[in-house]
Amino acid sequence: MIDKDLLAAPGTPERSILDGLDLARLPRHVAVIMDGNGRWAQQRRLPRVEGHRSGIHSVRATVETAARLELEALTLYAFSTENWKRPRLEVATLMALLKEWLARELQTLLANDIRLRVVGRLDGLEPSVVRELQKGLDATARCRGMVFNIALNYSGRAELTDAMRALAEDVASGKLSPAAIDEAAVARKLYTAGLPDPDLLIRTSGEMRISNFLLWQIAYSEIHVTPVLWPDFRARHFFEAIADFQKRERRYGGVLEPEPAEAPALAPPAAASR
Repeated sequence: MIDKDLLAAPGTPERSILDGLDLARLPRHVAVIMDGNGRWAQQRRLPRVEGHRSGIHSVRATVETAARLELEALTLYAFSTENWKRPRLEVATLMALLKEWLARELQTLLANDIRLRVVGRLDGLEPSVVRELQKGLDATARCRGMVFNIALNYSGRAELTDAMRALAEDVASGKLSPAAIDEAAVARKLYTAGLPDPDLLIRTSGEMRISNFLLWQIAYSEIHVTPVLWPDFRARHFFEAIADFQKRERRYGGVLEPEPAEAPALAPPAAASR
């Protein structure tokens, strides 16, 4: 059962938003494009890496909030394949922060029964990062609470390419008939196999694009864009995104039919005149 007092103290603005949510209609899976670290630092005349460092606090707050809401899955877009184009110092700092976060937060993940997963091409990361990630994956493998996906060295197009290659290999080996390739077969080859597609995609910093993120999985996701820069993102903003989500009508390409009106009750026949 969700404990509201753990999520927000009574009488706070956060609690006011939380109390307005229908806890029976929460999204099962929320994905987040964490954007705005660089602009946050620039506004404060700080090096860009300080924005990434401050963003770690938002990661912790978001994971805790999602777990306390008892969501099934949370996916955070941490590092894309395109991010390798950034300055070498910035990339090195991001990887160092990742290793630091893993070492510091592993016990918290275990205490909250959170299972860590990585979506992306692990073989493209440096060995020291892979070792820390593998420790976390192994340690939380038996956790049965929320699944926390970190998208690292991730690209939606690369994910689909890998899925197509895996299907082609199955066909070539005789394990799969081409006629048997359907949407479910593709989904089983994605990095997120076994998880529901995101119901809600949140993007911070106000940018109106999806940045090559979960291209297959977000086909019917509701999208919430907030102007809040990622280092400032906290539980209140997460609640606001869910409140926005709950205002939407999810039609999946169909049309919601209005409820049929009840037929009026028939009046009893009038008594015959004498």
